[in-house]
Amino acid sequence: MQIKSAEFVKSSPHVADCPDPTIPEYAFIGRSNVGKSSLINHMTNRKKLAKTSSTPGKTQLINHFLINENWYLVDLPGYGWAQTSKVNKAAWKKMINSYLEERQNLACVFVLVDSRHEPQKIDLEFMEWLGENGIPFSIVFTKADKLGKTQIQSNVASYKKEMRKTWEELPPTFITSSVERVGGEEILDFIDRINAEIAG
Repeated sequence: MQIKSAEFVKSSPHVADCPDPTIPEYAFIGRSNVGKSSLINHMTNRKKLAKTSSTPGKTQLINHFLINENWYLVDLPGYGWAQTSKVNKAAWKKMINSYLEERQNLACVFVLVDSRHEPQKIDLEFMEWLGENGIPFSIVFTKADKLGKTQIQSNVASYKKEMRKTWEELPPTFITSSVERVGGEEILDFIDRINAEIAG
């Protein structure tokens, strides 16, 4: 898929405030500081479409971007250790869960995982929740440039081994690096295929 246009549409504090669900949308979420904004900018080939920050927790609303005028890319707040109050964290979790459960045109959630780490409980629990609620998702391993290929493959294998304990079928996985511009095209091609299926 070639990105011909990518424009910010709106930021919404509640799922009810999101744009009309008339076209497919794809949500990106992960722990704070997983490299979500960098990946979105890499995928869309726009340097500042999503705001990057050295301070985790920059994204605090449901952010919609219109891509090629026929699908939405949605930047969701991260979960985990953003420096904010428990009240804010609880509000973000409620907002994210409501969005994921209620958004009718949500075609797939891309769960971003830092490829440098062993399987993290918070990521596994979140994916478990998605599965229990019948929400389709894929796993995106980020920051692949920080490790050698052998180590990345080992870490990805560890995730799959851990997930096979409770999952009969594993979700699609992607390995990405925003720095080396790796993996973005594969995700876009995957989105393209789903859009074609939806269009029938």
